[in-house]
Amino acid sequence: MTCPPYPFGARRPSSPALQAFTLLELLLSIGAAALILLAVQSTLFTTLRLQDRMTGALEAAVPLEMAFDVLRRDLQCVVPPKVSGILSGGFRSGSILSTGISQPVSLELNTSTGNLLAAEPWADIQRVTYSLKPSTDGTGGQDLYRGVCRNLLASSTPDIEDQLLLRNVRQLDIQSYDGLAWYPIWDTTDTSSVRTNLPVAVRVRIYRETDDEDAPAELLVPIGTQSRTNSTTTVGG
Repeated sequence: MTCPPYPFGARRPSSPALQAFTLLELLLSIGAAALILLAVQSTLFTTLRLQDRMTGALEAAVPLEMAFDVLRRDLQCVVPPKVSGILSGGFRSGSILSTGISQPVSLELNTSTGNLLAAEPWADIQRVTYSLKPSTDGTGGQDLYRGVCRNLLASSTPDIEDQLLLRNVRQLDIQSYDGLAWYPIWDTTDTSSVRTNLPVAVRVRIYRETDDEDAPAELLVPIGTQSRTNSTTTVGG
């Protein structure tokens, strides 16, 4: 009697040829893996490009927001005008000449945003101007500057500190609102004008070189400060 080569109930192992993948199965597996890698690569590069665009947009928006913060604070702390007032000064917008500055400026106002320091004798009221000047980086564009004059009682031409706020500015548009209409020119020092008080609101539009001409960055600041007088007017009859 011949003994069986395997114990009772045990399965005979299949041959190695029956355990391997066929050529068709390998081709299908490689094709599926290639499609998956192609989809992952496309998603990865799309995500990287989106990240680069978002990073660039944020880097461009940060200087603009910082410039708007400075502008907003100066306008909110504007000093009410007074005739022949040195510290109160006036509020002027348009293309105007400011003391100590050779080129015209777009906005001049006295504001109480000056820093009080123990080592400096200046008060918190300072004269601030905003203007566009040729860029110094060789691009041929214009930059937005904030000019600050701390010594309002100077007997000679005062020193002006120029502060760079924003680069690559094509146009700066400042308009003032009197409650009915917007005006590009406002001068409280002009006694012949009917607008000798502060505007109700100020709108600032900044056109940058990289922006669409029809979509500027806009800042709207309400002015809550208005000068008052106790003078009376006699109407003859």
